[in-house]
Amino acid sequence: MRIALATGKRKKAIARAIIKEGKGRVWINGIPLEIYPVELFRMKVMEPLLLAGHELWSKVDIIVKVRGGGVMGQADAVRTAIARGLLAFFERPSLKKIYYDYDRHMIVGDPRRTEPEKPMRYSARRRWQKSYR
Repeated sequence: MRIALATGKRKKAIARAIIKEGKGRVWINGIPLEIYPVELFRMKVMEPLLLAGHELWSKVDIIVKVRGGGVMGQADAVRTAIARGLLAFFERPSLKKIYYDYDRHMIVGDPRRTEPEKPMRYSARRRWQKSYR
């Protein structure tokens, strides 16, 4: 039995995917993808599966554990983990080209992070207002 492990990150969210031979089922934190409560999350996670094609992902079961961050950060992390896992499991260069052409961040990841807050300020860039000139 073959197994592929993959990880995906986005901001503070970290997803770990286990891909093994199966019947095409996808679970995220123990919840089947079909009944996951956030619709935009479901659509984002389905992108790598739809691009791979039904004949590929119907042969595997995907189990994803995701923690940290917000809903959309988790969705992007899960999407990256699934795409990387499918590449590792099937080892097809054509699949990698399909993902790269659609969205490069599906494989590479997004390096942007939040800017740290500076001392004596409300936020990272906000400064005190001056009332004189």
